[in-house]
Amino acid sequence: LAPMLATWFDLPADRVHVVENTVRVDRLQGATAVSRSALGLPEGPPLLLALARLAPEKGLDVLLDALALLPEGVLAIAGDGPLAPALAAQAERLGLGGRVRLLGRREDVPALLAAADIAVLPSRNEGTPLAVLEAMAAGLPIVATRIPGIVELVEDGVDGVLVPVDDAAALAAALAGLVRDPARRAPLGAAARSTAI
Repeated sequence: LAPMLATWFDLPADRVHVVENTVRVDRLQGATAVSRSALGLPEGPPLLLALARLAPEKGLDVLLDALALLPEGVLAIAGDGPLAPALAAQAERLGLGGRVRLLGRREDVPALLAAADIAVLPSRNEGTPLAVLEAMAAGLPIVATRIPGIVELVEDGVDGVLVPVDDAAALAAALAGLVRDPARRAPLGAAARSTAI
């Protein structure tokens, strides 16, 4: 990243340093989970969690399309942004009303992560996403897009599953693999935690 920035801004390469995003691991580990009923979601099905600004670059529209292809699982999206009304309408149009909750801006991210089974971030572009770092530190397996910023954090098949951008079918297949196989989620989450700390 540093050489690219040096070129873009016409700076000497030795003067450009990248400061990586970090998260406070201590606040994410051992948090008490928020209840599904408090989120307005049923107990039982695996909980997918997306922590993201509700903006086009986050690919949440693709996530809803993927969920429509996946018969199992419920989804909570924590974040706010200009696409909230459009995402709510899309979820309703796809018949996902009982399986999706747009939670808005939340201050209880550790509790949400503790309640979740799988973290998902289908972004179209990213820097170094804090949402992925937080999910990894909380020990969640990640399903995310194979883009710069995410591929530096998540190793496909080791601590998460990476899929192509804007590919709802591939995203649904990756999610289905983890939703239907809890035994596969555990080692991915443990590896994610190990990577994060």
